[in-house]
Amino acid sequence: MDILMPTVLIGVLSLIFGVMLAWFSQKFAVEVNPLVQKAEEILPGANCGACGFPGCSNLAEKIVAGEAPPDACPAGGPKVWAELSALVGKEVDSHREAQKAVLLCQGAREVAGEVAVYQGLKDCKAAHLLGNSFKSCRYGCLGFGNCVRVCPFEAMIMDEEKGLPIIIEDKCTGCGKCVEECPRSIITLLPAREQVVEACVSLASPRETRQSCKKGCIKCSICVKSCPEGAITLEGGRIKIDREKCNLCGVCIEKCPTKCLIWVGSELVLEEKELEAKVGG
Repeated sequence: MDILMPTVLIGVLSLIFGVMLAWFSQKFAVEVNPLVQKAEEILPGANCGACGFPGCSNLAEKIVAGEAPPDACPAGGPKVWAELSALVGKEVDSHREAQKAVLLCQGAREVAGEVAVYQGLKDCKAAHLLGNSFKSCRYGCLGFGNCVRVCPFEAMIMDEEKGLPIIIEDKCTGCGKCVEECPRSIITLLPAREQVVEACVSLASPRETRQSCKKGCIKCSICVKSCPEGAITLEGGRIKIDREKCNLCGVCIEKCPTKCLIWVGSELVLEEKELEAKVGG
């Protein structure tokens, strides 16, 4: 009897509280706009925050309310943008292209070696705070993989042998999280198509670059002079490519003495399985 009464009492109280919770949930339920639900279903659901909002659910609300454009999700791409545009009846820029992350550095260990032993926190931002780099190039990739860790789509892996991240193009959505994370700005977003890229961000003098990196830009301007379309300029110590003028002839890549100009594009990127095998994944 001493055990039975408390058991019965707990059961009764549980039933009462269950009924009360069910009533309150119905009484104070917030109606969800079916358009918001549909918009959320269209969005990738990664909740990466690249749009500037807390998650896909919040972005869906903003798009339906007209407080964000249908193409606010950079990870969605043209297909998602078009579906959201049709859902809310608002047009998006039909010329906007999906983007992919591109690494602007070829400073692998055998290309740009180390001049000191780094014993601090294995974090790119922490290492960058030191000012003078432990690597021979003070502008290049530090190789601690911050970009890999923040990628919400597992579209990056570290090549531990080379000390550089590898971008898996098939998985990259162009969300831009890696771009924000890199303290040296050596990752950028470019239209997801074949193109020529200046894979060097160094502002060092030609002499310093020759001493620090085998594939660094030495500001020789050979690419500028050889481009038949006049699509390349040297501005502020860095090569700039006018992607509207570039016709992908490849002359600049052929002429570049240090090979700091490279091709990027779906046909020129290793398959994911090859990448994983390369780094022992």
